[in-house]
Amino acid sequence: MTITLVRHGEVDEAFHRCYNGHNDITLSAKGREEAEALACLLKDQTFDAIYSSDLRRCQETVAPIIDQLSPATSATVIPVQTGIHKQQPSDDSNSLIPTSAGMTATPAHSPEGELRSKRGSPGGFPIPHFPSQALREKSWGRHEGMTFDAIVERDGLVYEHFEQWINALDGEPYDAYIKRIRRFFTQTLPQTGYNSVLVVTHAGVIRVLMHILKDITLEEAFSIDFPYSAYTTLNTETWKFGETVCVS
Repeated sequence: MTITLVRHGEVDEAFHRCYNGHNDITLSAKGREEAEALACLLKDQTFDAIYSSDLRRCQETVAPIIDQLSPATSATVIPVQTGIHKQQPSDDSNSLIPTSAGMTATPAHSPEGELRSKRGSPGGFPIPHFPSQALREKSWGRHEGMTFDAIVERDGLVYEHFEQWINALDGEPYDAYIKRIRRFFTQTLPQTGYNSVLVVTHAGVIRVLMHILKDITLEEAFSIDFPYSAYTTLNTETWKFGETVCVS
């Protein structure tokens, strides 16, 4: 399987360098332009399925990609409640809704309520689009939306080293976050039988996946530059990443 991994477009400057987590913020004007440019770069690609975080910044990024796909590869939303892979497992071991993290199966938000391609394909089969909470950024709980400096000032937390700091913050436990990402990419996606999938998610998710597969520390992974609307590929036979492609 080839996974094309996309980071969502730019958000408003007020949210830069913040622990945005599950805050359902939108793209900036520049981010919407980036999403359109990204859609042009990907328009000739062939995908068996599209997966995305259900948060608005990812839904707004994936919408123009869907619209740019050829008529033979139009997309149909499949609500997260119906499952996100071809066959449902007999238990919840590969569920993409980690209930232990306090998440519930709610309909994904999109700018128009549902993301559906405006293009049709007479007699063709649409690409399924699966918005999923499993591809969300980590929740930061009471620290959601705050900057590093604001957290230090308000809560008096002291930075000693990277892993100490992220584990001191509120929200989804970091080991549960890593487990959620590992399970999605190394178990659930490969079990679908698809050959090529598009995944639109968050920088944190992509960097944690690099931490897992490159066998590097979290601090090293989070020092990797992965700009807004950039993408890379991942081959699940070799578990190797391709080059990072930027829209500008």
